[in-house]
Amino acid sequence: MRIVTLIERRRPFVSFEFYPPKDRAAWPGFLREAARLRAAAPLFVSVTYGAMGSTRDTTLEIVSRLKREIGLETMAHLTCIGASRENLDAFLDALAGDGVDNVLALRGDPPREGGMPDLGAADFRCAADLVSHIRERHREMGVAVAAYPEGHPEAPSPEEDLAFLKGKFDRGADFAITQLFFENESYWRFLDRARRAGIEAPLVPGILPILNLSSAERIVSLCGARVPPAFLAELREARERRGAEEVRRLGVRYATDQARELLRRGAPGVHLYTLNKADACLQIVRALGMGGEEP
Repeated sequence: MRIVTLIERRRPFVSFEFYPPKDRAAWPGFLREAARLRAAAPLFVSVTYGAMGSTRDTTLEIVSRLKREIGLETMAHLTCIGASRENLDAFLDALAGDGVDNVLALRGDPPREGGMPDLGAADFRCAADLVSHIRERHREMGVAVAAYPEGHPEAPSPEEDLAFLKGKFDRGADFAITQLFFENESYWRFLDRARRAGIEAPLVPGILPILNLSSAERIVSLCGARVPPAFLAELREARERRGAEEVRRLGVRYATDQARELLRRGAPGVHLYTLNKADACLQIVRALGMGGEEP
């Protein structure tokens, strides 16, 4: 079923993002963690896709197994930068064949080495091109896109960034999931600007619980999200004086407070970037009063 239909039927909701372990030996542990999150009754789960399609086959198998073996509604990330039409079609056809009904359409990042490929003659230059292609190839599929409350790092201006987002909806996207952020007002300001620009689709806020400060600092440096200075100082002091477990406690508390305020003020749901860790997500969902009790 298309996820946008599920969003219309159930609010508020929680959803999760997973990333496929590179080492296949780690898959059993990953699938056990994912199975534990069934207790939170997520509306859907998404599975990431490596730069230049580097984890395409892994993503395909993981989303299929999450749906078939665990019973989760799944959405596969799909990037188009540097991809051929034939490879994208093969992936989309395989998803449809396995009963996966939803895709998160992304431009994607270039590989860490080699930089941005030449897009001059490419079939797909941006996520909007991918949205159009999915709509032509598989009209029945649900299509989500990314949104950036604090602006895409490559966007020339906030206005142009918003225009790019509207272009994705104009070509057929159903809803958007935002990049992670730590200040809720950035989401509300962005939502107001989007509505004034004529975007009426659901914009689901993405939340990252900080479980490890070094890991979080690396993630934030890649996506450009701003961590409030006072919160960052609190995390660093906690790490120095009381250790990693106190950092985790503060991170979960902060993410819970973020999610609670977003839902209270009318966000349709919250999308948690899980880092493949069930405990923290279950703790947040329980604190929100949305279930999360394991059998």
